[in-house]
Amino acid sequence: MGNYFKQLSIALFLLLAIAATVVLGQGTRVGFYSRTCSRVESIVQSAVRSSFNSNPTIAPGLLRMHFHDCFVQGCDGSILIDGSNTEKTAGPNRLLRGYEVIDAAKTQLENACPGVVSCADILALAARDAVVLAGGPSWVVPTGRRDGRVSLASDTSNLPGFTDSVDVQKQKFAAKGLNTQDLVTLVGGHTIGTSACQFFRYRLYNFTSTGGADPSINSTFLPQLQSLCPANGDASRRVGLDNGSENRFDSSFFANLRDGRGILESDQKLWTDDSTKTFVQRFLGIRGLLGLTFSAEFGKSMVKMSNIEVKTGTNGEIRKVCSAIN
Repeated sequence: MGNYFKQLSIALFLLLAIAATVVLGQGTRVGFYSRTCSRVESIVQSAVRSSFNSNPTIAPGLLRMHFHDCFVQGCDGSILIDGSNTEKTAGPNRLLRGYEVIDAAKTQLENACPGVVSCADILALAARDAVVLAGGPSWVVPTGRRDGRVSLASDTSNLPGFTDSVDVQKQKFAAKGLNTQDLVTLVGGHTIGTSACQFFRYRLYNFTSTGGADPSINSTFLPQLQSLCPANGDASRRVGLDNGSENRFDSSFFANLRDGRGILESDQKLWTDDSTKTFVQRFLGIRGLLGLTFSAEFGKSMVKMSNIEVKTGTNGEIRKVCSAIN
């Protein structure tokens, strides 16, 4: 009986994902390549798995890449384009990893289905597959995106930043059609991956006017962070964003926010601001609040995000090589 209800829940989730696609898809749909390139999902999945098996850090890299792509020019693969002053060269994107995975999948797809599958769709599928390999949920990915031809570093200024207030974060998400629950859910993607000391070390030493640390950091956690990121230490050293579980996609990220163990200032603010704290509490199953299941909500918010300003039909192109405009 338990297995029956589990299967029923999965089926219901898939139906909801498909329904979301119909409403939000702007031309994308589930099974877009069913007749033109039926192996697309298995080919992308194989490329992601091959890379993940040798380097698990590829999972958060691909997830972040998809996120950063969608917030600039829409989900059109523009982040993949090489060249001076492209999105790839901008500060927020310089440490992203996983481009070679997209290239590997594209090469295989060009051999199997020449000129059919967009780089934007490969990235959307790869992000989902990366999350699954890290122990997270799967979801149905609508496809049919075309690749953009514009990639400018200057356009990345609207990406959410690590010092952003909650109000600024909400404004940036709302501008892309994403609400406060989507914001908290998608930031929960920080359950996997790391950050360099340079992006949060300022919180550890001279954050306040008196020279102290950010008071929202747990006092027992502060010495641990200071030992990992000394004031004059290596700014490029990596620290897990989800302390104690940075390689596993789970909901512990929200427990860390509750306990004052958020690494990025923008992440920790989700607990100190009432408008976002409620959603963190719901993911934690706080009594008296309507609970949310992180894995299910993450899939739904990813479907929603993956349809931001997509290019379909005669808009855009299908690039032969993901790093170069045709």
